[in-house]
Amino acid sequence: MGFDIDNVSNYGLDENFISKQLSIKNSYETMGVIPSFSCIPYEIFDIPKDGTQVAFAESNAAIHANSYDNLKTNKESAFSALASALTGKSPYSSLRKEDKPNITINMKIKNPNELSYGMLGFFAGKVGDTSVNISGLSEMDNRQCKAMCGGMGTSGTCAKFIFGDGDSDCEKIDFDEKELQNVHDELNTAENGDIITLGSPQLGLEEITELTEKLKGRSFKKRCMVFTPRTVKVQMQKLGYTNELERAGCEILSDCCTCLTPLINKDNVDVVTTNSIKGAFYLKNSNGVGVNLKPLSQIIEDETK
Repeated sequence: MGFDIDNVSNYGLDENFISKQLSIKNSYETMGVIPSFSCIPYEIFDIPKDGTQVAFAESNAAIHANSYDNLKTNKESAFSALASALTGKSPYSSLRKEDKPNITINMKIKNPNELSYGMLGFFAGKVGDTSVNISGLSEMDNRQCKAMCGGMGTSGTCAKFIFGDGDSDCEKIDFDEKELQNVHDELNTAENGDIITLGSPQLGLEEITELTEKLKGRSFKKRCMVFTPRTVKVQMQKLGYTNELERAGCEILSDCCTCLTPLINKDNVDVVTTNSIKGAFYLKNSNGVGVNLKPLSQIIEDETK
């Protein structure tokens, strides 16, 4: 959805937009859909057994399913995913078949953070076809994995990465400091932001816990919007994280995300600071606002007191 129904009145959104969104929500619920409104179903639902055919419409979720969860899905549209849910069938094409990448990307960045992995995903999405091999990766945490999936999902049709060098006849491409800078220059348009957004893809409980720890004794000097699934929002409240994050100046929003929402628009925001490549792409190209890219560690260092 494009807003959190709990606090939508705080944001001055168009009533016609709200009405249409609620109409879509009601239609889905009438069909028996569980209203999760989340781009990270892999964190809030039980994952089917290895090799299961699924139909994921959210691009980062489709890539995560194929790459980490050992599932099989194409990057579906909302309509094709709904059709699959109703019929239990989906066209047997693309990544539903056995796929063999013809490109291997070698990660050459030292000490990468989640922003580096997001840029790697964005680069891979551009040069890959339906899937791509990626070599040279160190162990990644959950935020970095999600960042890479989110970055890949915005830049092309590629919907799966495989860890390793691939076959000897694969084309080899380096992702080095030059390519990293090229992606940064494409998406970063400003040195400072008016507001901060975190959660594109939405933050899961692990990331919320880490954010709460990092903000103890600190508070943001400007607005910070934090996007998370409703199930995580409920867990946060029970664990006391909501109070701590709100004390630090965070606005907690569920059911929505940085991307494709009128909550952030060029009429009241010039530049957004974010650690998300996915968020940066949509903020720049769909919302029409400037983007200031920083990893979370730098955001907390620069933007809190």
